[in-house]
Amino acid sequence: MSKSTAPSLKKRGGGFKSKRRDKRKSASIEVTIPIQIGEETKNSVRTVGGHRKMRLLKIKTGNLFDTKSKTFAKVELLKVVENAANRSYARRNIITKGSVIETSGGKALVINRPGQSGQVTLKKI
Repeated sequence: MSKSTAPSLKKRGGGFKSKRRDKRKSASIEVTIPIQIGEETKNSVRTVGGHRKMRLLKIKTGNLFDTKSKTFAKVELLKVVENAANRSYARRNIITKGSVIETSGGKALVINRPGQSGQVTLKKI
């Protein structure tokens, strides 16, 4: 069963309110899928206005930003060292914004939301 952001149809006393409108797909809440390190797989999702959003499921490479030379380099992701969102995410190699990842270019910090943008952007630490 999907979750919704629509207001409740229950009154304070326990009765039912009359329905204002039918359910809308835009009011449903998407279930978050954790992004892991592995062979790259993406999923395309339709958003409001007919636009498309690339949902990332697994990824093997990332874009490492060098703050000194202001350039990007493509690096291979090896493992998640630390994740501030959840301790078990590091053990399961789940990537979120703010997680520290061991890459082929050294340790790096994820500075974007990979589930929203469809890629992983890293900053060397």
